[in-house]
Amino acid sequence: MLRNTNLNLLRTLHVLLQEAHVSKAAQRLHITQSAVSRQLAQLRDIWQDELLVRNGNVLIMTPKAEMLKAKLDTLMDDFDLLLAETVFDPENWFGELVLSSSDYVAQYVMPDVCKRLSKQAPNLAVSLRLWEPEYIHRLHELNIDIASTMLPHKPDGISGIRIGADHSVLVMHQSHPLASKKHVTVNELIAYPHIKITGGADKDTFVDDILRQQDLQRRVHLRVPFFNAALSHLQVFDGLMVMPEHIAESLGDSWNIVYKPLPFNVEENQYWLIWHPKYDNDIRHKWAREQVKDAIAHCESSIQL
Repeated sequence: MLRNTNLNLLRTLHVLLQEAHVSKAAQRLHITQSAVSRQLAQLRDIWQDELLVRNGNVLIMTPKAEMLKAKLDTLMDDFDLLLAETVFDPENWFGELVLSSSDYVAQYVMPDVCKRLSKQAPNLAVSLRLWEPEYIHRLHELNIDIASTMLPHKPDGISGIRIGADHSVLVMHQSHPLASKKHVTVNELIAYPHIKITGGADKDTFVDDILRQQDLQRRVHLRVPFFNAALSHLQVFDGLMVMPEHIAESLGDSWNIVYKPLPFNVEENQYWLIWHPKYDNDIRHKWAREQVKDAIAHCESSIQL
């Protein structure tokens, strides 16, 4: 019987049995009185019962209608509760949000992100994970909700929004022999040892590719996963680093570093927030990524559009 009854008919039946009045039911359902009368005729046919019968100037429920009303009261309450759960209130979000980024973003940008999230979703637990390039197609497997990374373009099969762009620069300590020069040559770039950041997105392999085209090679003296560790080492010897300009500018004063343009043309670095497409229409995820995006946009240490 129920497989021949759509939800609209059940809603009409419930309201009719509550009101016991066709015109009042029509007002509540925001449809015409004639439409309610047609639906009542369908319902009588489905249940093979009059459901509502006239008693003088009023309609009264048949025994079957009374039984149906008791069941519908519970059914419709449960259905309304189900619909209410799709209305998202961040204050009532009890769960975990997994964010992934470079160590620079984790240290200098994520505090602003976490502050914003904790203020509006106080029961939400946030976990930070160091981003690795091979995670790009493992977001679902690794339960990463949102990642901040540098990519030339958004890969197929991944959802995301672009949050900014800049160029890479050549970084050195303030007393480096090249620090007073306005421009550095390719020969000067390869004359000094380099420090390479291995954590997060690939930031400088393009330098090796360009040099290789000229039959040249730089010497990577040290590979470290973290920006602060790399910059600490940079203070004690005449090394060089390639890093995004917004990071060099942000860390310049605190680490006594200077930066120069690279001695060749390079493409822009593109920065993205990415996530698995399964979250595209998830109401909690949509709220979370909007908060992350806004926090990044207002953070002085972050990339800007």
